[in-house]
Amino acid sequence: MLIATWNVNSIRTRLSQIIDWINQTNPDIICLQETKVIDESFPVEPFKKIGYSVEVFGQKSYNGVAIISKIKPKNVKKGFYGCKDSNQNFEIFLDQKRLISADINGIKIINVYVPNGSSLESSKFQYKINWLNCLASFLDEQEKKGELICLLGDFNIAPSNLDIHDPKKYEGGIMASEIERNALNNVLGKRLLDSFRIFEQNTGHWSWWDYRNNAFELNKGWRIDHIYISKELSSKLKSCVIDSSPRGNLRPSDHVPVMIDLNLNEINVDFFEDEDDFFEI
Repeated sequence: MLIATWNVNSIRTRLSQIIDWINQTNPDIICLQETKVIDESFPVEPFKKIGYSVEVFGQKSYNGVAIISKIKPKNVKKGFYGCKDSNQNFEIFLDQKRLISADINGIKIINVYVPNGSSLESSKFQYKINWLNCLASFLDEQEKKGELICLLGDFNIAPSNLDIHDPKKYEGGIMASEIERNALNNVLGKRLLDSFRIFEQNTGHWSWWDYRNNAFELNKGWRIDHIYISKELSSKLKSCVIDSSPRGNLRPSDHVPVMIDLNLNEINVDFFEDEDDFFEI
């Protein structure tokens, strides 16, 4: 089963590129971030025409996440809705649409767009850390249920210096600070593994290049888009790849897709057979 994540930086701007990539790659599930459109305006039909269902959680001009899937999703949840923790105030995160989850083929798919944080001195930075702490609590609840988890998306954090083209230049700064890395490690705990690092231990592999200063042409990138899986799924993992080719498109997203291939022996795929099924939850 192929599962992909891609921050597309506007679904309407990048729609044809996304459809082309799906037709070439044929993922079973693709999770999108920064869709930047309200739910009612999301372009559902182009995905339905090529055999995919669409679950969205969006807002105008900012943020927004979506799960595009060949396989019928169940138990679709939007945001931290229903999560209870006396130490966390989840309501403060309702306005920003950054998390959508669903059960697909026995796996809890959790698609996230982690706040950027702007700078360590910004109030947005504390929002980012608080958001990550709430994500950790959210995952605690899933773990209590015995869920197999695939947590993926744009995390806006380079987990280590290996994930930055010039770590000395950005040391201690946004997306590279110890505070952010510790918060991410708290999210992962001992339950989730970085799919990419199971296969590749070296530096030089990026998923995001700034639009400025010819960053892509000079290969000055960061690895901030990740797919984390439950340890129990690691034996099923065949590969994890970063596809940098879409970054060379005309008017590309500044991010590129990351994809894993899971070898699930018993796949109970419930494909959509008629139009009404596309709207069942």
